[in-house]
Formats: sequence, C-alpha cells, structure tokens
Amino acid sequence: MFNIPTIDMVRTGQNIVFLRQRAGLSVRDLQEVFGFATPQAIYKWQHGTALPTIDNLVVLAVLLGVSIDEILVVSDDTRSLFSA
Repeated sequence: MFNIPTIDMVRTGQNIVFLRQRAGLSVRDLQEVFGFATPQAIYKWQHGTALPTIDNLVVLAVLLGVSIDEILVVSDDTRSLFSA
C-alpha cells in the first residue's frame, strides 16, 4: 500500500517567497529573468494558485541556489495508490 504524494501548492508558494527573499531577489528580478511582461505569474506561484512549469522550475532552482526538490513541498495524500 502506497500513499499518493501531492504537491502542496500553498506551502510551495510560501517556500518560493522564503527562498526568493533569502537569495536577495525581488519579484521584479524574477520577472526580468523569466522575461514576463507582468509579475502576475510569479505572484500566482507565491500565492499557491499556480505552479511554475518544469522549465521555469529548473531556472528558478538555479536562481535560488537550491534543487527543485527544495522548492516543492510534497505531502502524502491519505488515499492509497494500491489496495491490498
């Protein structure tokens, strides 16, 4: 019996804020690096209403000096993957 891992979007967003601030980067800095016309996507990441795409996660990890695993907050769902 295995629990299904899920990404906790709100806690991941909070983690992005923490890691961004720890790296000394502003939302504007990230906006410029990603080439976004507006900062809305970054705010969505930080509020947990959206996740960065895989390619953006790779860049974000490099900018923040961490691995992708250190950005994402994963929790186990109570549903089981296989039942006995």
